[in-house]
Amino acid sequence: MSGSVPIRRLLRHPVASSESLESSALVVGAIVFSIGAVVALVAFWGQSLPISGKGSIGQFVAIGSALAAVVVFVAARALVASDARAGRPTANGVEMPGARLHWFDIAALALAHGVIALLGWLAIADLLAKSFSGAVVFPLPSVALGGVGLGVTAYVVFLSAVKLTPMLLSLVLAVFLVTGIFASMLSATDPLWWEKNLSTLGMSDDVSSLAFNITLIIAGVIVTTIAHYATAAIPANEPRLARGRSVVRTALVVMGVLLACVGVFPVDRYLTAHNVAATGMAVVFVLLVLALPRLVPSISRTFVLLGYAFVGVTVLLAVLFVSGYYNLTAVELVVGLMVFSWLIVLLRTTGATHRSDDVEAETEFVARA
Repeated sequence: MSGSVPIRRLLRHPVASSESLESSALVVGAIVFSIGAVVALVAFWGQSLPISGKGSIGQFVAIGSALAAVVVFVAARALVASDARAGRPTANGVEMPGARLHWFDIAALALAHGVIALLGWLAIADLLAKSFSGAVVFPLPSVALGGVGLGVTAYVVFLSAVKLTPMLLSLVLAVFLVTGIFASMLSATDPLWWEKNLSTLGMSDDVSSLAFNITLIIAGVIVTTIAHYATAAIPANEPRLARGRSVVRTALVVMGVLLACVGVFPVDRYLTAHNVAATGMAVVFVLLVLALPRLVPSISRTFVLLGYAFVGVTVLLAVLFVSGYYNLTAVELVVGLMVFSWLIVLLRTTGATHRSDDVEAETEFVARA
């Protein structure tokens, strides 16, 4: 069993190993806890707070956690980059040949973690407020809860930032999309928005519109990030395979750009550009699924059949929409869910193919030896 990490080594190499990483995450959580507790002590001195709503402990934890998540994520990635430049080993899980995080990737992922923390704590506070109707939180417990909420968020985000595997990237995308879209739905001023289409959420000038459009823009950037990691593990030891991998990567990047454009161009202001981006994303997805077996011959046949099934359902939904059986909102929700599910499974499939190739190569080497 490994011993504890010396303090001097921890300070010099905070992300060099799993042990130092865990210790560093605890230190970061403790620092943020202390800062949050001090701020809460000053802000809540002599006050009893509601659990949720304006001026509540839930609002304090949500906003503070969002800020802490962004700062901690950027700081953690800076530590990883510093160790990488110095040639020191790290416990980082996202770097692989042919793919790396750019500044805009880090910015989008930091914002995604911040939004997830913000909306997650607001939802928890709202649930607790409904469970403890009429209850208030006294000053001392408010200080403790405020510090703990921020500290736990910082701890989790630090670990997520340093050990950001491709699968975790896809999970962040999924959680971010769900929280962002649901926040937009719940804050929509028009309760009957669903009778039109999903893009109606981005039409007004209220918080709902801002949440919807920003969610799509950041999600689009994350999809372009995932595109590099979803394809980096695809074998490309022949010119034909290298071209196929490039085509797949380009198609995924285009899908991410088009998704961002759906948020950049609200449907009420830029109808043509919005529709072109939304339709283009669906078209690129269908073409990619159909061409994938030829572009990546090593891809799992089960995954190929799954993609064909998704395309079939997409066509069926389009027919049902044209016939008037389904409205556009239902079609957009189901198709969007299938596209992002397919993307997540693609990450797992290409990763499994890469690991299988490594095992075969190692087995062959051992056999020859």
